Amino acid sequence: MAAKIIYLVYILVPLILLIGAKCAGRGEWNGDFLSLDQSKAYQGFLAFCIMLHHIGQKTCASWLYPPTRIVHGLDLFVPIGYLMVAVFLFFNGYGSFLSVKTKKDYLKGYPVKRILPLVFLFYLVQIIFTVTRYLIGERISGKQAAYYLSGAQLSNPNAWYIIMLPFFYLVFYLAFRILKSDAAAIIVIFVCFIAYLLAGTRIDHNDWWICGEWWYNSAIFFPVGILFAKHRDKIIAHLKRHYKLYLVLSILLLYPLFALSEVAQGIFSYYGETWGAPDTVLRRRICLLSQILVAFDFVFVSLMIGLKVRIGNRFLKFMGGLTLEFYLIHGLFVELCDHEFDGGVPSPFPIGNVALYCIVVFALAIPSALLIKAAGNGFRKLVGKKSTV
Repeated sequence: MAAKIIYLVYILVPLILLIGAKCAGRGEWNGDFLSLDQSKAYQGFLAFCIMLHHIGQKTCASWLYPPTRIVHGLDLFVPIGYLMVAVFLFFNGYGSFLSVKTKKDYLKGYPVKRILPLVFLFYLVQIIFTVTRYLIGERISGKQAAYYLSGAQLSNPNAWYIIMLPFFYLVFYLAFRILKSDAAAIIVIFVCFIAYLLAGTRIDHNDWWICGEWWYNSAIFFPVGILFAKHRDKIIAHLKRHYKLYLVLSILLLYPLFALSEVAQGIFSYYGETWGAPDTVLRRRICLLSQILVAFDFVFVSLMIGLKVRIGNRFLKFMGGLTLEFYLIHGLFVELCDHEFDGGVPSPFPIGNVALYCIVVFALAIPSALLIKAAGNGFRKLVGKKSTV
């Protein structure tokens, strides 16, 4: 019976999103659609879901060995992490473009104000994970320590997002700083991102950067968010005119597109190099296309619902202010409470009950995220003062 408690998560998750939500009446719309408060609330919700995704990968993923380790419950969350990251990146791109257009001198000092704090957080969390690995018994040679502390290899297996985000922001900054035309800047950004996807699909799974498809399978939604923001008024007006049609079609397509993506990955595989497939790059690109299609529909459904439903409660507001920090640090406790720390030494606090596993990870990740946020804010103030000297 205790093992079944985890299934209550499928009641809890919708409640987290919908408590305090307000649905616009007929012919009315959510006036806060895509506002900063709404996007942060939604990102906070997704950060919580990503925690469940990572715990699901540790408890009920099909690749776990031996199969007796598998404890079902979070199965739904296992294959959908990239869909949630796609929404994150869409909001990142959308917010970046709007900030350029609405905030005076937004690009002035952008690398110091926007990019450098992300680099600081990355290395701070790398150090935390490296020290933890050492303390729980991982044998770390001088060379391995250099790899971890330099960031060449990830001591935090979930840190790929904060590695790529500064590069995404850098491309954005350079495009809009150098080019005078919005259209030209957006075209250049799309070209850079498509080149990134093409390069990523050429790289076999490894222990370094771009070590798997999760590094790039949702990346295109950063420029998609920029493009949406550029044509925001026209797109939203069109969606409102045909709201029912688009809402129904997008919802009806979501599962078939997801199933198609799962079939494509089963047939073609991102992992062709593991069994000597002669056309690994083509196989990865087919899988990538299938995932982009379902991610596009997932983002679209999220936007369509947002047009009518205004979300908001204390939990979402709280999580929305900790999204990045929670994302970065929760994996530490996911690993510590698993049977093994990221494929290395045995974890010191394995928890077999999945519901308790989730509770402990969340309870430890929140205060840790607050500390990370405080450190990040301190760093921002420090570099802010130096940049004005």
